Amino acid sequence: MLAAVLLTLALLGSAHACSRGSSCPAGIACRITKPALLVLNQETAKVIQTAFQQASYPDITGEKALMLLGRIKYGLHSIQVSHLSIASSQVELVEAQSIDISIQNASVIFQGTLNYGYTSAWGLNIDHAVDFKIDSATDLRISTQLTSDSGRVRTNAASCHLSFHKLLLHLQGEREPGWIQQLFTSVISLTLKLVLKGQICKEIDVISNIMADFVQTRAASILSDGDIGVDISLTGPPDVTATHLESHHKGHLVYKNVSEDRPLPAFAPRLLGASRMLYFWFSEQVLDSLAKAAFQDGRLMLRLTGDEFKAVLETHGFNTDQEMFLELFSNTPISQTQVTVYCLKRPKIACQNKGVVVTSSVVVKFLFPHPDGQSAVAHTFEEEIVTTVQASYAKKKLSLRLLDVQTQPKAASSTTESSSKSVQSFLRSMVPTVGIPEVMTRLEETLTALMNSKGLDLFDIINPEIIPRDGFLLLQMDFGFPEHLLVDFLQSLS
Repeated sequence: MLAAVLLTLALLGSAHACSRGSSCPAGIACRITKPALLVLNQETAKVIQTAFQQASYPDITGEKALMLLGRIKYGLHSIQVSHLSIASSQVELVEAQSIDISIQNASVIFQGTLNYGYTSAWGLNIDHAVDFKIDSATDLRISTQLTSDSGRVRTNAASCHLSFHKLLLHLQGEREPGWIQQLFTSVISLTLKLVLKGQICKEIDVISNIMADFVQTRAASILSDGDIGVDISLTGPPDVTATHLESHHKGHLVYKNVSEDRPLPAFAPRLLGASRMLYFWFSEQVLDSLAKAAFQDGRLMLRLTGDEFKAVLETHGFNTDQEMFLELFSNTPISQTQVTVYCLKRPKIACQNKGVVVTSSVVVKFLFPHPDGQSAVAHTFEEEIVTTVQASYAKKKLSLRLLDVQTQPKAASSTTESSSKSVQSFLRSMVPTVGIPEVMTRLEETLTALMNSKGLDLFDIINPEIIPRDGFLLLQMDFGFPEHLLVDFLQSLS
């Protein structure tokens, strides 16, 4: 269960515990609630099975003096797990302490080779090697604490108990009297229990920390693309309450491996609820920094051939057969022209109750080929644009809805002494009626493709909500178990 919980840290990230009711500095905050843990608990068997199978079981050797036989020596070698089934499991959150996992009636079969020999009181030496099978049933209880180390989640199995209520030794092909089997069962059972407990608990702790690293690396990958990333380092240990796990991140922009260092805004735990499985809180500072990085990385630019531009206009009902359209490109054949749209300066993002507000200064250039082989500018148009947008996510696709737009022309120029009134009118109407809708459509497609490239479409996200608020953006959702993450992780161990 702990490993399954850690899988969600690929969604969660990292944390700093806030005092009850107070705020704390964070760029991103995440919360996973008890209902989500119950869903994750369904996958306990696969992770526990891996822990049993991955554990390295040492040889168990010993000897014992018997009144009639003399001395008997034994050794259990090459111990391996051949079967595991779990009847049931439960998970509980202990306020400000730990995640407690209880596994009931785990049926496990261990196999290997038993070497034994004895010297009888009358000098007879006998040595045997037989295959053995141990049929066992055990209850497993683990109490795990989540801590932070160098900004990453670490786990500590502070308490781990195995309680065997069945431990039967079967010797394969043994021809000796039944007392041999009874003897070894009684002689080695205590030692066997101690060895199994120590190795399994140790392996669970090891696997938990391997998974913690695995999912945090995956989380960092999800929040990065090319030279742009987000620092999801912990600012403190995760916060465990009776109803949820909560984590808080720095959320600093990382661009070309350089992390910005800005004061973190304040996050208040009361901003997140408990009715949904998973919550994310993003400060507007994080979103604004990502917009800044996209601008610096040259991503906020669109180039269209004249034919592509014409097709876009016709899609939005514009007449492209008129003289005005030819004037835009200095009467150059459309197939030889180009339109470039880009941000003159970096856009700014602010979150408000009414939506996410994006302020940008956009330049549109209409280009035609010059005799010297370089592109010449026929017309340039600059406009300040303020858009208010609301986002949603459904059917594996991001959708953007324009709530409001305000435009203000800033500058215009042309290669001719003056452009016609029809051209000026077209340029003013093109931005809100064609430019903004087209850019939003392309953003939807680009961002959806980017998220899918990170595997977001492999998650079973249920009824997600993207809620803008003054100063932050809130995401809340339910989800199905991220089976692909568990598969990837288990494969990485093999």
